[in-house]
Amino acid sequence: MKAIQVRQTGGPEALETVDLEIPKPKPHEAVIKIEAAGVNFIDVYYREGRYKAEIPFIDGQEAAGTVSEVGAEVQSVKVGDRVGYTGVLGAYAEYAAVAADRLVPIPSGVSGREAAAALLQGMTAHYLVNDTFPLKEGQTALIHAAAGGVGRLLVQTAHQLGARVIGTVSTKEKADLARQAGADEIILYTQADFEAETKRLTDGRGVDVVYDSVGRETFLKGLNVLRPRGMMVLYGGSSGAVAPFDPILLTQKGSLVLARPSLQHYVMSRFELTARAQAVFRMILQGKLQLRIEHTYRLSEAPQAHRDLEGRKTTGKLLLLP
Repeated sequence: MKAIQVRQTGGPEALETVDLEIPKPKPHEAVIKIEAAGVNFIDVYYREGRYKAEIPFIDGQEAAGTVSEVGAEVQSVKVGDRVGYTGVLGAYAEYAAVAADRLVPIPSGVSGREAAAALLQGMTAHYLVNDTFPLKEGQTALIHAAAGGVGRLLVQTAHQLGARVIGTVSTKEKADLARQAGADEIILYTQADFEAETKRLTDGRGVDVVYDSVGRETFLKGLNVLRPRGMMVLYGGSSGAVAPFDPILLTQKGSLVLARPSLQHYVMSRFELTARAQAVFRMILQGKLQLRIEHTYRLSEAPQAHRDLEGRKTTGKLLLLP
């Protein structure tokens, strides 16, 4: 089978197309013939070495496809089932062996490409607004990268909860997409200072929560736009890692709360994984969550997919098609 392997961490060129044997399942695993694999920033972090994995490894954390073989102990899925998964390395390939308890069924009416586009980013948006900071009607959220993969889904879910959404974007095209998703106010950070604009839009009160996937370029200013006892939810670092700082800064800026969550800790149990995935699929089927698959790439084009993602040229989901 074809797969995208990282033999030495580094830039996009570290993603190499290789030929490997189709994996055989361990007793608790199923082998998935992959229809589509999602491209996410966590894949970049593994490729760079920011997140550690044993070398060599197949990159990718999210995929959907069909069960082609099951291990001796597997009873939850069978050959022919349509399934998806996230949080398991090895998705940039034609086949992957995955623990059966990490697989979720794809309901009728949701395509494989939609499932691969929704699982990681959709469940991320779901836990951010329902668990990390349970957003309520009447509250105000600042969402960075509001037209990006997670950002656009986050805007939709926050809007449906009745929150006021202020989104930051870099272009007028992205502003239109964020508005269509439900953003009440848009700040073009390339033309205006988002700190000053957010304070103006909130009459100096500040927002209840900042959802920040950008990191280094936005983090410190984001603390300045939070109301006292507000929460900074730092869930990514597309511009780079946040520099170390003294936690007393959180006290000085209003007894703020800082969270650095990861999806893996919000789908730890089988029950939580399936419940969250089903919630996302249900929103898609009900038309409450509009996916935007911006571009698909051949498996061998994984390096270009990473370049496009890191260059912030994208406004939706990127998929690799084996």
